[in-house]
Amino acid sequence: MKLNVLIYLILSLLIVSSCGLPFMQGKKKGASSTTGWSYNDPKNGGFEYRSGYTQPAGPGLVYIQGGTFAMGRVEQDVMFDGNNIPRRVTVASFYMDESEVRNIDWREYIFWLQRIYPNDREVYLDALPDTLVWRSELSYNEPYLENYLRHAAYSEYPVVGVSWIQADKFCKWRTDRVNEGILIDDSYLAQDLAQTGNKVFTSDGYLNGVYDGVEGKRPLKSLGKGGAPRRVNISDGVVLPRYRLPTEAEWEFAALGLVGNTEEEVVLDRRIYPWNGNQIRSADKNIRGQMLANNVRGRGDYMGVAGYLNDAYEIAAPVLSFQPNDYGLYCMAGNVNEWVQDVYRPSSSMEVNEFQPLRGNVYTNFKRESPGGKLVVNKYGELVRDTLVDYTNFKDGDYQSIITDADDWKNDSISNYTDLMYASGTGSSMPRVSDKTRVYKGGSWKDRTFWLGPGTRRFMDQRKAANDLGFRCAMTHLGDSNLQ
Repeated sequence: MKLNVLIYLILSLLIVSSCGLPFMQGKKKGASSTTGWSYNDPKNGGFEYRSGYTQPAGPGLVYIQGGTFAMGRVEQDVMFDGNNIPRRVTVASFYMDESEVRNIDWREYIFWLQRIYPNDREVYLDALPDTLVWRSELSYNEPYLENYLRHAAYSEYPVVGVSWIQADKFCKWRTDRVNEGILIDDSYLAQDLAQTGNKVFTSDGYLNGVYDGVEGKRPLKSLGKGGAPRRVNISDGVVLPRYRLPTEAEWEFAALGLVGNTEEEVVLDRRIYPWNGNQIRSADKNIRGQMLANNVRGRGDYMGVAGYLNDAYEIAAPVLSFQPNDYGLYCMAGNVNEWVQDVYRPSSSMEVNEFQPLRGNVYTNFKRESPGGKLVVNKYGELVRDTLVDYTNFKDGDYQSIITDADDWKNDSISNYTDLMYASGTGSSMPRVSDKTRVYKGGSWKDRTFWLGPGTRRFMDQRKAANDLGFRCAMTHLGDSNLQ
């Protein structure tokens, strides 16, 4: 009797296995290891999964493999700021522009604004750099005011006179143009030169179903019943993450370029600048004596002596000048200072997280016309966001600071700002620091050598601009850092 039962069980298992039922196919190629159902199969509903994704670098970007490093000052604190105490942090892998954003890039940006919003002069004027930054008492800088942004001679030079706010808007515009270009190149969308007003491609608008555009020659099709054309979604891995300003930690990590100065997990020589040594002239045998950065060598010496110029540039230089660092990044010291994401606080080095440090976290979501209603779009086709939580003032040393969430951040009866955090006004030696104060780094063509160290930091109101202050973009890396 027991033998008959055993034979019956064996035969039953053989019959079931021969039927090829989906829940018995967990080890089949292209099937779920959780349920056994096949991926990308129209016969079972067409659930889609694309494996083996590796993120491509966006236009102009260089891959920066992350890791741990000692962030902060390397030299003596000659300014006695005490605002960048060395500490060990970890930065995740990311991408960064190989050079500063150029004048030609900015001209492309404002040309697009004029073409898309021909009847909205305000959006164009808001994007124009402040060319008046070139004017200075007792100096003849009018030629730069008139020519630096638009003349062909300066097309490859870094854009200056842009505020932090303008730089941030450029990053968002660049994200949308790059992703729109990817969709057009892959024939998911057709180019639409007629788009205007709030019927404009934005990455958020497209991914959230607000923008339809013109269907391309080879649109994606659903693998479900009917195989209807569908829009690309985030699971497809087609569009890139957003371009943005780098965090202060990312910028400093990338500038040091310690990847070229490391043996296994040992940093052989901590750097003062983006290169080894304590000089700003090269010690390399092939280019010995050449300047490694564009800055002021001494009082009144911006370019050297005629016939033997040192850095050869009286103001900024073309963005691919001088030797790149070990990540392949140009002018991470000198040329122009660069905006970063962070809100400035002198105590940030003692308070921000050890992993991915950033001060200025503001969390948002998309605004809807009503709960569960349509997403709200402004007149430029951008999805409107509501602030959920504002952590800008968290642990900033101000007794009035408060963490705010939900709708409390809009409550005028709560002191959410730090405009009075530091002494200010007539006779005060302390600068005004507020929630609109942003960090910039790198040193410039008119800075002394001290400011060329990646560990130095300065700050300015995010609404202001200068003739030696520009920026470059960054992008988050998704997935395994070891794939690069």
